[in-house]
Amino acid sequence: MRFEKTDLRQLGSKTRKHPTEAQNVTIFFVTYCTFVSRFRYDFFVPSPKIKTEVKLLMSEAIIAKKAEQVAIVAEKMKAAASIVVVDSRGLTVDQDTVLRRNLRESGVEFKVIKNSILSRAAEEAGLEDLKGLFVGPSAVAFSNEDVIAPAKVISEFAKDAEALEIKGGVVDGAFTSVEEINALASLPNKEGMLSMLLSVLQAPVRNVAYAVKAVAESKEDGAA
Repeated sequence: MRFEKTDLRQLGSKTRKHPTEAQNVTIFFVTYCTFVSRFRYDFFVPSPKIKTEVKLLMSEAIIAKKAEQVAIVAEKMKAAASIVVVDSRGLTVDQDTVLRRNLRESGVEFKVIKNSILSRAAEEAGLEDLKGLFVGPSAVAFSNEDVIAPAKVISEFAKDAEALEIKGGVVDGAFTSVEEINALASLPNKEGMLSMLLSVLQAPVRNVAYAVKAVAESKEDGAA
């Protein structure tokens, strides 16, 4: 129900002659409702200019936020010794938890990132070949030190989790196919490779020691 100013004046003139408590309450209520409705309209319904400015500010904030996210991911790509991109959407919650824990224990960072962010980050990092992998849900494993760790952990896990799909990746700045990642996973990890290197370096020393020991033993036998 809407009251015009003329209605209020007529109601006011009548009540001034014979005011009652009920009429006073009615006048107050009508005046209050008129004021509140007008206040709500002016306060909560902005002008088209204000609406445009608000939309512009929100758009700029969203663009700035995305640019920040792209810069962060691009830096991760540049710093990574190896990157493995996977589709993990079919994993159960328990499987996803175990995979993340295994990667974390191997010093690998694992994140689910929007393809639009990944594509722009790959361009910024100079890894344009990666863009073809960012189709469908994408999760990325970054390793800054151990080149083999992401491939090894993910390939081993995929043997028992068929839903985990390896898309490809990057090793030392070069694009790497699924086949190459699986081959890389068959190599020993960082600790294993160091152990093998140590064995190779120690082999000549052991050979010399064995030769010296053999000569000493032969001299002892001759003296006897």
